Amino acid sequence: MTEIDRSAQRDPSWPERVEIYDTTLRDGSQLEGISLTVDDKLRIAEQLDRLGVGYIEGGWPGANPKDDEFFERAKTELKLSTSEFVAFGSTRRPKGKVDEDTTLANLVGAGTGVVCIVGKCWDYHVTEALKTTLDEGVAMVRDSVEYLVAQGKRVFFDAEHFFDGYKRNPEFSLAVLEAAAMAGAEAVVLCDTNGGSLPRDIEAAVAAVVGHVDCAVGIHLHNDTGCGVANALAAVMAGATQVQGTINGYGERVGNCDLVPIMANLELKMGITCLPEGRLEHLTSVAHHIAELVNFTPDPQQPYVGATAFAHKAGLHTSALSRRSDAYEHVAPEGVGNGTRVLVSEMAGRSTLEMKAADLDIELDGKVLGDVIDTLKRLEHEGYHFEAADASLELLMRGAAGWVQPYFELESFSIDMAHRSGSGARMWNEVTVDVETQATVKLWVDGERKMAVGEGNGPVNALDAAVRAALNGRYPALDRVSLTDFKVRVLNTEQGTGAVTRVLLDSTNGERSWSTIGVSENIIEASWQALVDSLVYGLLHTS
Repeated sequence: MTEIDRSAQRDPSWPERVEIYDTTLRDGSQLEGISLTVDDKLRIAEQLDRLGVGYIEGGWPGANPKDDEFFERAKTELKLSTSEFVAFGSTRRPKGKVDEDTTLANLVGAGTGVVCIVGKCWDYHVTEALKTTLDEGVAMVRDSVEYLVAQGKRVFFDAEHFFDGYKRNPEFSLAVLEAAAMAGAEAVVLCDTNGGSLPRDIEAAVAAVVGHVDCAVGIHLHNDTGCGVANALAAVMAGATQVQGTINGYGERVGNCDLVPIMANLELKMGITCLPEGRLEHLTSVAHHIAELVNFTPDPQQPYVGATAFAHKAGLHTSALSRRSDAYEHVAPEGVGNGTRVLVSEMAGRSTLEMKAADLDIELDGKVLGDVIDTLKRLEHEGYHFEAADASLELLMRGAAGWVQPYFELESFSIDMAHRSGSGARMWNEVTVDVETQATVKLWVDGERKMAVGEGNGPVNALDAAVRAALNGRYPALDRVSLTDFKVRVLNTEQGTGAVTRVLLDSTNGERSWSTIGVSENIIEASWQALVDSLVYGLLHTS
């Protein structure tokens, strides 16, 4: 059988190289729920440089104390090896003078070699928002670019609301771009500020501009129609050589265009270089690292880098996958730093389990493999969901192969909860409530019986504390293991408070993350099952 040819073929009409301009630190931080510290911004910039994007927009110097501190600290603390650091601002004010304009002065003072300024490109905004003439609108752009170029800066011009303006008054919009280009801008960047354009609109307008101005053309997109990535690729096909966006698509409203799939598509699908050689393999780790820094959970279904991007569940798929790795994967996952995952569920067949066992270096003979399949199907029928709990699945498979976890054995545990009114902080109908939880565990550790008590803000927290107290520092690696998320789902709601519940725990040791599961009519028992698996898996994989 001939292997599938996955090499990207670049259309001769497309550019050979596209610059990636990241604006996560400015546009991305405008997403509701994101609030970056200066340290956060420094760490994100380091990750972007590791990935190798062409430009990192740091923010707007002079706009707020945080950005001022960031640009000042960046001068000594931000050591970029690949990327160019960029300061962002706007054109001079209407009827103002460039040498007296505070924004332009702050751009010069930021100390970056590259600056990007935004200016109005929609006549409606010039006359209604700025309350000035169209001639003055053009002059604001021309004068500002000329001034910054004279100060020794490389200048990009962001044409705000270009696509809306181009539809209404193309002559004015093109006049603004001409002024920027003739004044020395290296690139004019066409902004779909409202995010309402479709790929055909983008491609036609970009092609018109590419044939009209004597400088590079870039694109800046928002994702309000869900077409941000498609619009970026359409712009490149029409001749754009710079794409502005954010990692993971963070940004105001529904976000900016997501640079993650854009970079992967350019490199792997279109044969267009946008990152230094070998850097695309960092894509998954950088996307996830930045998600952690902004305190957002990575999207498991994000193209190329999501946890499920190369996850296979159906028995038919995994059977073919076991024979040919390219049968059900459009690219090699390793090329973007991801990997193939085989999800085990009631749909699993023998080939699925064989692949999973091989991945984990677990030897399962034919009879044991059949027993594992039967066990999985029974447990899934009872409410377990192993595709969401890889760690519990691994422990189950290891146990079937004869492995017995050596860390501790439970004799018993008990939970004591005290509910007191009038002594806590939460108000309900003017009655304060205080809840105290205490767990007692009895364990056998290396033949010794250990008993300990733990207190916490709930049964899981208390049980975790009690187990750690009973182990009493015997396993130092456990200090690195911590719970990051706790989810409970009621499986048969018709049973009311007697329903079976499923508990999923997410945990980490700082290097890897894992999920474990427990199912029981007793929510505390289900929690205990998931907690034990989490601790055992953490000890097994933490050195």
